[in-house]
Amino acid sequence: MTRLLGSLLLVAAAGTFVTGAAPAPQQEVVRPLDEVVPAPAAVEPGGTPYRITRATRIRVDDSRAVRRIGEYVADVLRPSTGYPLPVTSQGKGGIRLRLAKGPFGAEGYRLDSGAKGVTITAAQPAGLFHGVQTLRQLLPAAVEKDSVQPGPWAVAGGTIKDTPRYGWRGAMLDVSRHFFTVDQVKRYVDQLALYKVNKLHLHLSDDQGWRIAVDSWPRLAPYGGSTQVGGGPGGHYTKADYQEIVRYAASRYLEVVPEIDMPGHTNAALASYADLNCDGVAPPLYTGTEVGFSSLCVSKEITYDFVDDVIRELAALTPGRYLHIGGDEAHSTSHEDYVKFMDRVQPVVAKYGKTVVGWHQLTGATPVKGAVAQYWGLDDTSAEEKEQVAAAARNGTGIVLSPADRIYLDMKYTADTPLGLDWAGLVEVKRSYDWDPGDYLPGAPASAIRGVEAPMWSETLTTSADIEYMAFPRLAGVAELGWSPASTHDWDAYRVRLAAQGARWEAMGIDYYRSPQVPWPTS
Repeated sequence: MTRLLGSLLLVAAAGTFVTGAAPAPQQEVVRPLDEVVPAPAAVEPGGTPYRITRATRIRVDDSRAVRRIGEYVADVLRPSTGYPLPVTSQGKGGIRLRLAKGPFGAEGYRLDSGAKGVTITAAQPAGLFHGVQTLRQLLPAAVEKDSVQPGPWAVAGGTIKDTPRYGWRGAMLDVSRHFFTVDQVKRYVDQLALYKVNKLHLHLSDDQGWRIAVDSWPRLAPYGGSTQVGGGPGGHYTKADYQEIVRYAASRYLEVVPEIDMPGHTNAALASYADLNCDGVAPPLYTGTEVGFSSLCVSKEITYDFVDDVIRELAALTPGRYLHIGGDEAHSTSHEDYVKFMDRVQPVVAKYGKTVVGWHQLTGATPVKGAVAQYWGLDDTSAEEKEQVAAAARNGTGIVLSPADRIYLDMKYTADTPLGLDWAGLVEVKRSYDWDPGDYLPGAPASAIRGVEAPMWSETLTTSADIEYMAFPRLAGVAELGWSPASTHDWDAYRVRLAAQGARWEAMGIDYYRSPQVPWPTS
């Protein structure tokens, strides 16, 4: 019997080298519950892992929103596991998604894992969806591949209780300097969703391109959007295109925040309509990268007809609460005209049911009640400018933090980075992560900080691969700053958790920056 068993073992071993043999199961990897990014609020490990098998079902509550999330889970897991994973409201065990009252808030969840199954509980569908992202990260990285992998698929036993620190966890994509298609934006949305980002800020207009169709000003998109940095065809979104982005983002629980930058950064509009210029002469289209030279004509009434029409049409397409009016680098507009312009434009946003968001230069005017200012200054920005923003915060203006020398994702990592800019400095992974939004802006009350947002400007970026190389790994750290409790913030622990994400990005086809500050696995 012993000899027979030995022979069988030799045959089995030899079989691993036979051409066409079925892939051998991987060594079972049970990821610790606390190896997640962003770090969960509370982790209680223990108990037997749950193993997803061919018999696993995805059990959902009898509601349309929960069933949609169940189908999303199935779409993620089926290609790599090869399992049918039916979505059903019947049976026991398996992966269960349920809504229930509890201390979850709008986006929190609880994940319970044991031998019989995994249950994710939340008060709102957004919380269930975020819990699903945690479940993905608890599975081996190969779960992200689009072909059948050998498994096994184990989820560590225990409980995670998780709620976000901030309600605004954003990423901005500049589609104006270089245009990105609907499918490219969707790809980025899927990547953002994995890290519980909940705002997609689209920079839709700038000197180099106007990217959204406006019926009442029909020349804006086809002419103003016909170029980009360095030349090329540019492009724009039809209203249907934009609505598809909004719909897709909403299916991943991201709220789209559209931006029309004004009164500066407006050359594409000025080139499209001569009447928007004070001298009535349209400038040529612009394909460079310098800023601060353009301005809407503040003294002309047609300017405010234009603004009203654009905001009205964009607000009608946008179910989210916010509309961003830019307001930065208006160097060709006098301070007096800037204040006059913002005093006229902010009420237009409210008129169409939206909350004003502007870059932090808005605080140099008078932000309307409830407005949000997005701070993009540097560590060494003058104390006077920081105090202007902090004073507005003390007066009720919400603050979203996007310090350029920390979380502008288009900044070079090192001097040798082939993409990106360096005007705000070089931003390696540790620098991007190792700061606290709660005490970053002196004099601003902690209650005024709405959250964080990572902008991605596109002067040097033309492909999805470019976006991904600059976003990863820094985006994950920004997401953690926005989601995780301050008590979990520790660079040495984070860099280890971050290193474990590398294999997941590779499985997703993301070519990320291999920072030497992170102990990436060698194989």
